[in-house]
Amino acid sequence: MVRLAIQAAILTLTATQALAQPAAPTMLQTRAVRIHPAAEANQGVAVDDRAFYAIDNSEIGRYDKKTGAKTGAWSGDPKVFPHLNSCAAVGPELVCASSNYPVTPMRSTVEVFDRAGLKHLRSIPLGPQPGSLTWVVRRGDAWWAGFANYDGTGGEPGRDHTATTLVKFDDAWRSLARWTFPRSVLDRFAPSSASGGVWGADGLLYVTGHDAAEVYVLRAPEGGGVLVHLATIAAPVEGQAIAFDPSAERTLYGITRKTREVVVMQLPVVGVK
Repeated sequence: MVRLAIQAAILTLTATQALAQPAAPTMLQTRAVRIHPAAEANQGVAVDDRAFYAIDNSEIGRYDKKTGAKTGAWSGDPKVFPHLNSCAAVGPELVCASSNYPVTPMRSTVEVFDRAGLKHLRSIPLGPQPGSLTWVVRRGDAWWAGFANYDGTGGEPGRDHTATTLVKFDDAWRSLARWTFPRSVLDRFAPSSASGGVWGADGLLYVTGHDAAEVYVLRAPEGGGVLVHLATIAAPVEGQAIAFDPSAERTLYGITRKTREVVVMQLPVVGVK
């Protein structure tokens, strides 16, 4: 009886694990509907109702969404702001992920700007974390942040790209839960890591790597664990930070670093079983 009970438990666990990750993620595709030149389009892009913000290591450019005309700029001291990775429009502010990449040990801060005047308001040091902060967004009553790890330059001993981690924080920046990435996505990150991440209105997480022209769609199990890879969307971008347009359904902004352009895409709907 004991042996039968153990066998039943093993079968139940195996079935649960099989359901957690789809046998094969859905493969989808999108294309560019608009392209805007932006000199700062090197690390990523943020979007609000009227403008998009092209992000470089220590520069931010604000552009009109309709015309692509530049309407503002900020430039910081590279010694103080060595590596802005991404930004997100949160209320009247632009909340940005910043790190000391490629210097180790890794140190990360959240840098906050006034969107109207592109004035730097404050810096929030995060202390020791499971990687280098590459993106941070607001969802519900929490902050969600992506921490990168690398196989080579910028990596720390004992961790490689497989240690890429999603962390949920409260308003005091205390960790509430953590998720790791499934192998099907980690293999696409290698040898780098996750460079961008945003929540969709559908409750799914959309993540980009460092170089690949793809967007990975994931579900976060309640309370932490391993993210579930639902779909991969082939996209005309080169990884890096992305942003959903809050005023247009399923409209995603990304960048191409080689040409310094902001790319606007209309994403297909991801069916969730």
